[in-house]
Amino acid sequence: MTDQLTVSVLGTGIMGAAMARNLARAGHAVRAWNRTRAKAEPLAAEGAHIAGTPAEAVESADVVLTVLYDGPATLETMRRAAPALRRGTVWAQSTTAGIEGTAALAGFAREHGLIFYDAPVLGTRQPAEAGQLTVLAAGPAEGRDRVTPVFDAVGTRTVWTGEDGAAAGATRLKLVANSWVVAATAAAGETLALAEALDVAPDGFFDLIAGGPLDMGHLRAKARLILDGRLTPAQFAVTTAAKDARLIVRAGEQHGVRLDVAAASAGRLERAADRGHGDEDMAAAYYASFDDGPAA
Repeated sequence: MTDQLTVSVLGTGIMGAAMARNLARAGHAVRAWNRTRAKAEPLAAEGAHIAGTPAEAVESADVVLTVLYDGPATLETMRRAAPALRRGTVWAQSTTAGIEGTAALAGFAREHGLIFYDAPVLGTRQPAEAGQLTVLAAGPAEGRDRVTPVFDAVGTRTVWTGEDGAAAGATRLKLVANSWVVAATAAAGETLALAEALDVAPDGFFDLIAGGPLDMGHLRAKARLILDGRLTPAQFAVTTAAKDARLIVRAGEQHGVRLDVAAASAGRLERAADRGHGDEDMAAAYYASFDDGPAA
């Protein structure tokens, strides 16, 4: 076991709460904050200190870990924490904030003398709870001895993409990976919707592709959530996936690439959210296939 660290976790939603639990179980002192305090309170049973404000949460922290909804929410929270931040504190930023958002957060870190790590994670609720996330990380070598124990507590693998967190190399890799996740999930939902419309049994389709190059674990997992009506609790919520899809489209636009599938997937996710599925698993974009409202 490494020396105990004091880790401030700002944001205790699906991912942040699981990461905070695993940090506490690894022996670190956890100080947790969430905008809705009730979402953070269960962490007290794991020994975490539940803070009333971001500034209280980051007091005496060796590492600050942000796992919030988006870049603007993260920047606003860190501004609230600023009076209590110590220069030289390590900041691991795990929100999927997009390229521009990550650059803005890195700028805040420079202004306040923080050691910044662009550190989004790959994985959903189950791997987060099991401490089996993949951490995508970029940041200076000088602070890695402090941030590595944090990454080791929440994940089984850390992929380093460079030493400049401001360049958003880890975020760029995360956007590429999420573009595949979003597209594959949208395709799974559309396939099931078409099967329903054409009166084709889903199992007949799965039997057809079984064991071949068209078969895919992600397809089967997301399809099963839809077919079994197990869309809550979400592994990766519709609203969050829609936000990420828009960040992917924006990144493509900025770099001269038109991402039609990502744009269409964002639209499907947003329609599903508008119909009341925002807090369900992203597989619930399936319901956007039906013009007359949810089929379930």
